[in-house]
Amino acid sequence: MAISETQFELRTEEHERTLVISVVGRVDGINTREFRGGLEQETQGYGGSAIVLDLEDLSYISSAGLRSILLVAEELSRRGRRFALCSLPSSVLEIIQTTGFDNIIDVYMSRPSAIDAVTR
Repeated sequence: MAISETQFELRTEEHERTLVISVVGRVDGINTREFRGGLEQETQGYGGSAIVLDLEDLSYISSAGLRSILLVAEELSRRGRRFALCSLPSSVLEIIQTTGFDNIIDVYMSRPSAIDAVTR
């Protein structure tokens, strides 16, 4: 997905049997449906056991975007997949902590620590 069309882009790569999805740009009420659809598309076809969502290049996320992440995380859990967030910018980390999402979804400071945790 091009950033100019949707305000965000999902980039995927695999590290140590873990699918890493990097989110670049901004997720808000206007593009939340596309964001969730993109996450679902990337995760549904993945046969590995762990997925990490890297938010290092995320500039903003709305409550609707957080809900999308939660719904995808719940679906992954039902399918027996491990899921974690990593590399959150301070503004996004503050939102995650304020809303209590860090009590529901594992959050790691770096990509390597997240990958290590979900592959154990």
